Amino acid sequence: MTQQIQEPELSGVRNFRDVGGLPTSDGRRVKAGRLFRSGHLAHATETDTEFLGSLGLHTVFDFRNNADHALEGPDVDLPGVRNVNIPLSDPADGREFWKMVRDGDLHQLRAVLGDGQAAARMTQSYRVMIKHRTAEHSRVLHALAEDSGPALMHCAAGKDRAGLSIAVTLLALRVEREAIVADYLESNAPHRRYRVRRGDGSAGSRSPEVMELLAPLFDARAEYLLAAFETIDEAWGGVDRYLSQGLGLTPETLDRLREQLLD
Repeated sequence: MTQQIQEPELSGVRNFRDVGGLPTSDGRRVKAGRLFRSGHLAHATETDTEFLGSLGLHTVFDFRNNADHALEGPDVDLPGVRNVNIPLSDPADGREFWKMVRDGDLHQLRAVLGDGQAAARMTQSYRVMIKHRTAEHSRVLHALAEDSGPALMHCAAGKDRAGLSIAVTLLALRVEREAIVADYLESNAPHRRYRVRRGDGSAGSRSPEVMELLAPLFDARAEYLLAAFETIDEAWGGVDRYLSQGLGLTPETLDRLREQLLD
């Protein structure tokens, strides 16, 4: 088995990791150096870019939308790497919501996020991405089954949209759900978390109440990903029918995908 890429000290890219090594239910493992995940690449430094260029990437899947691009900017150019933008639903609902988050107005945040609304918003967004973004997830998996690896998947923070797309890919590879959740929760490490600047561009501290209101948006919580798994089971009766009926993956395509990404 190839050795997992050593996690680097990236200063402008958050939440980068190689998902290689995760075990499947049939005794195989995800190949190292074939599937990566991260936050956006818009602020990658020269050193970061040099490292990313060393990975031999074929494709970068960018799941951000126009509001994300306006806020953060486009990804840095990686020579010889294809960048594929496939916008997915943002739990933060675009530019106006992010402006409220960045401004940190307590009264607004209480009204929109208080009393469990933030966590409920996140859970619902995961359900929606599973149920209504089948064409996008199908496109990614078909590409990976053909000639799109090694690949990096990212959104803004690398937690929700990229996290769910990685989870769908791992389900198709027969990785156990417990292992998928454990990888997802790695996004909670302090050095991985997305940095939200204030509306004036500063990174100043916010009040404890504001931080508590925002926490469900920036946490990776098992309940979010489990809601996605529950939606698969409720809507399709399980992973096999989700892959075949929801995503249109034939047995032959799944075999190719597994040969590409599994040891």
